[in-house]
Amino acid sequence: MALIEVENLTKTYHDGTVETRVLQDISLTIQAGEFIAVMGPSGSGKSTLLHLLGFLDRPTSGAYRFADRLMTDYSDDDLARLRNQKIGFIFQAFNLLPRATVLENVKLPLVYSAIPEDSWELKARAAIETVGLTARLNYEPAQLSGGEKQRVAIARALVTNPAVIFADEPTGNLDSRSGGQVMAAIQTLHADGRTIVLITHETYTAEYAERIIRLRDGQIESDEPVAKQRAGEKLFNK
Repeated sequence: MALIEVENLTKTYHDGTVETRVLQDISLTIQAGEFIAVMGPSGSGKSTLLHLLGFLDRPTSGAYRFADRLMTDYSDDDLARLRNQKIGFIFQAFNLLPRATVLENVKLPLVYSAIPEDSWELKARAAIETVGLTARLNYEPAQLSGGEKQRVAIARALVTNPAVIFADEPTGNLDSRSGGQVMAAIQTLHADGRTIVLITHETYTAEYAERIIRLRDGQIESDEPVAKQRAGEKLFNK
């Protein structure tokens, strides 16, 4: 079943009289449960595409269907609810609250959800266990390694049981060993049936996905399956 369908998506920014077209006629389909990587050089439109697919921005033109409903059918309040309930974000900079514990950071999305408060702790603990950080439950971010911080961010992204997780350069600030641990956690989410959209400039990270979509100058240059025999092991063998 198609979770995300995009047809002729275009995004243009205006600064006075200057017009900058960042995305041009992007068309793609992502099935529920797929693991997609989006690659491309700086300025190719990767982050803009993520912002559009994650309802952080609206396209200038074109059609975007999420779960068979057009984005134009949603109000801004509807989109805010969708971001909270159906979408999880993982960013390169972690974006953790520095004075909050791991448990408190992971609970945060639940505060803005319709999920009953009496279940928050159980859900947060389960998410933390999924990424292997139960022993760090009461640690603050300053007490964690970079890889551990990113795994906290992954737990926070999945605590509301989203339909899709968008990961924007999740290993960009990490060494290869920590990057491997983070990708192992993301692979576990995919194995559990999550839809994953990974933005990355690293080929070895992209090869954990099932498909690699390459952007150049705001357009899709290629959309091809990954050679799976190369994926899944290389980071752990370093």
